[in-house]
Amino acid sequence: MNDKDQLDGRKVTILKAIIKTYLETGEPVGSRTISKYTDLNLSSATIRNEMSDLEELGYIVQPHTSAGRIPSDKGYRFYVDQIMQEKEEEFTEIKDLMLKRVDRVELLLKQMARILAQNTNYAALISAPQYHRNKLKFIQLSKVDDGKLLVVIVVEGNMIKNTMIPVSQQLSDEGLLNLNILLNNALNGLTIEEINLDVISRLKEQAGIHSEVVDRVLGEVAEAIRADDDDLQIYTSGATNIFKYPELSDGEMASRLIGTLEQKELLQELVDDVNSSESSSGIQVYIGEEAPVQTMRDCSIVTANYELGEGLRGTIGIIGPKRMDYEKVLNTLRNLMTQLDSILKKDER
Repeated sequence: MNDKDQLDGRKVTILKAIIKTYLETGEPVGSRTISKYTDLNLSSATIRNEMSDLEELGYIVQPHTSAGRIPSDKGYRFYVDQIMQEKEEEFTEIKDLMLKRVDRVELLLKQMARILAQNTNYAALISAPQYHRNKLKFIQLSKVDDGKLLVVIVVEGNMIKNTMIPVSQQLSDEGLLNLNILLNNALNGLTIEEINLDVISRLKEQAGIHSEVVDRVLGEVAEAIRADDDDLQIYTSGATNIFKYPELSDGEMASRLIGTLEQKELLQELVDDVNSSESSSGIQVYIGEEAPVQTMRDCSIVTANYELGEGLRGTIGIIGPKRMDYEKVLNTLRNLMTQLDSILKKDER
């Protein structure tokens, strides 16, 4: 039985009213408040019974010191899924646009992070665009001397890597030509994920005595395709907004969160998780324990990817309390994407 089967319309209305009221006040919500909030014309006793059912189903919980209820992670998840089902629209993709002025884009992304933080009162991050699922376009091996080969690797986006590799076997001109043909026929058009053990094993077998050369070339190909991972730029803003929310402003918790927003490695974990998801082209919401970064598991995180041409993609994220104003955040993200689209297309003209 799924969530929709468990919750009838009345329960859904009451659950939404509890969550919206809690988002606005930060205080546990009682049945009397809900009776005033909704237009169901139900008595407080009836609402209490429905709230009891919602608690039993795991959508709301009762803090020890209060008669009211607050949403659980499951409740937030149901609420977010409802919003996304009702309001989600695919982002307008920006086609055939490649970045020509990195400094301009860097300034733009920093400004966008500030706008996000100011408009939502949460913390925000934006990662600079990078190529994803890079495909290998071309490999050229050339003899420098008897013990060295020059390897030229061209990947999608016309990024080029030149490197020297040592070789222990003598390679004739014919042998070198055959290796070039073998490597290009087997690897051109493949992503790093597609260059799997079967492909590698078959290549080495076909290369025969030159399998060691193939092995070294494959190592350079993998490095070239992943070349920009270490150069990922992530811009953050609004970290101190965390102190506005009592549930996050505890000294140790706030310190961990702010520390996380200053650590590129941890933020990259989040960006990598967003990009590896099946839904990486749309909006994603991580609630509490769903967060891929341990130190963010008292928060909610809303993310989206923006695209600047084929395979060139960056990530936008908003980090706040679980009682985040999800509707406002989703609308802010959509507005930001529209602005980004407009600015970049204006740049193109």
